[in-house]
This record gives sequence, C-alpha cells and structure tokens, in this order.
Amino acid sequence: MRMRRKKNLEKRLDECKSNLFTIYSDELNFVEAAKKKEYLDFEKIFGNTNPIILEIGCGKGQFACEFAKAHPEYNVIAVEKYGNVIVQACEKALEQEIKNLYFIKGMAEYLPKYIPDGAVERIYLNFSCPFPKGKYAQHRLTHKRFLDIYKPLMAEGAEIHQKTDNMHFFEFSLQSFTENGFALKNISLDLHNSGMEDNIVTEYENRFASMGMPIYRLEAYIKK
Repeated sequence: MRMRRKKNLEKRLDECKSNLFTIYSDELNFVEAAKKKEYLDFEKIFGNTNPIILEIGCGKGQFACEFAKAHPEYNVIAVEKYGNVIVQACEKALEQEIKNLYFIKGMAEYLPKYIPDGAVERIYLNFSCPFPKGKYAQHRLTHKRFLDIYKPLMAEGAEIHQKTDNMHFFEFSLQSFTENGFALKNISLDLHNSGMEDNIVTEYENRFASMGMPIYRLEAYIKK
C-alpha cells in the first residue's frame, strides 16, 4: 500500500536541510552517474575526521539516532529513499540535537557518486525490504548488485551488519555474501535469545520481537 504523502512535506524537508542531503541526478544510469564524482565533505559536515558509519534504509531513524548518541566517536550517515519516512528521522535527530548524524535522501545505487572509496568503517542493513525471489531479487540490499556497490566504499577491515526477521531473505543473504567475496561471523538465528549485548533495537525489530518472531543477524567482511 502506498504511503500517504505527509502534509507540508517539502517545507518540513527544507527545514531539515542542516542535517539532510538530497540526491539529485540527471543520469538515470547509476554506474554512469558515479563517474561524475561530487563527494560530500564529511570533515566540513561533522567538524571532525571521525570514522564513518553508514546505515542504508534508516526508516524513521530510531537505530541511527540511538547509535549516534551511544557512539560519539563515530560519524553516522543514514540513508533512506522515501521523503515521507526520512523527514521523521531528520526531525527526530534535530530535536535531540544529535551532532554526529547526517541523512541522505536517495537511492543507495548513487552513493558512490557522493561517498569516497574506503571511507566507510561499517555498514548497517537493518530490516531491509526482503523482496520476493526471481526478477525482484536484484532489489535486495544484499544482492550482488549492491554488494559490488558497497565494496569500494568500505575501508580495510570494514564490516556489514545485517538484521532481518525474514528467514528466506537471511538464507539468501548468507549465500550472496559467501558467493561474492565475503566471510561471515557472529551469525545468530535468534538474536534476542543469543545473549548479545549492546544491540540497538529498531522500530521493526520491536514489533517483530514482541510477536515472538526470531531476529536473524550476521556480520560480513571482505575476505583477504
């Protein structure tokens, strides 16, 4: 079901311009778009050179906000393609005066145009849309198409952390990571009963866990 457009959305997004960058590109082919670099100046945005954490598909921003507050030693970039959703995340961060959190509104495919190679210490994929198999699988954020986008952005030793409630999507991700040059560690088939500490819960995670559904989690890193 299509989300109803929020009232005064453009005005609200404009009021978030201090912590929000919107991707605009005349080039519909993201590979071609990435050849024309327009790197964001993170040192200017954050006022420091702290390591960059990237969350792709940040939703309403609960994870990004809580992570940024808990880890001031990192600068957090949270990406979401839907204005209706990201506006709430931006407003939440501004209200809480979180200085080490910045948002990008746009599709993940265009990130190489704006983020330098080797700039990202960790990528979070929290409850990404699982999309059905077949012709829609290429839209999954752990599909080879996206893993090839992430790899150049990742610093040496960087990791991808994924959480999902969807078993079939998780199985797909395990296979996709291993087939595309990644090694896996800290795999959990029931995160909330695993004893893991410091888990920051997302909006979706709260909902699924309250229903007694298992949460699947992994960490992936590029094999040397």
